[in-house]
Amino acid sequence: MAIDKVKEYLKKYNMDDKVMEFDVSSATVSLAAEALQCEPGRIAKTMSFILKDGCIVVVTAGDAKIDNKKFKTVFSQKAKMVPAEDVEALTGHPVGGVCPFALKEGVKVYLDESLKRFETVYPACGSPNSAIELTIDELTEISGAENFVDVCKL
Repeated sequence: MAIDKVKEYLKKYNMDDKVMEFDVSSATVSLAAEALQCEPGRIAKTMSFILKDGCIVVVTAGDAKIDNKKFKTVFSQKAKMVPAEDVEALTGHPVGGVCPFALKEGVKVYLDESLKRFETVYPACGSPNSAIELTIDELTEISGAENFVDVCKL
């Protein structure tokens, strides 16, 4: 299972014991915010896109939306989300559990500027009922992000 791969990946950072698993779904921003009792913006939503040279993920604040014009400026092409039926095959994680950890080889991670307004955020951990609380610095290090991008609007 993807959550097991994520926990194994997080061991390198001594963070595997911080993974939370819920009895309820956390597959959407609103469900995750409810499970974690936090504001939706603090949910680190990981969205997968297809670019000419492969799949990428962009981690955004839960209350942010992709701005197509900004996305095209940064990535030189239109934002094209990975179809739901292809998400797990391309990222290694199921829909609702996509996260910036233990991704399939070659999948690049980008963090959106919208995350920087929070001290800590909650990305998923490879399953639609999991999360981990991380500071922005921890998220940056552990995700191996290429860099921060500005591709969202609030």
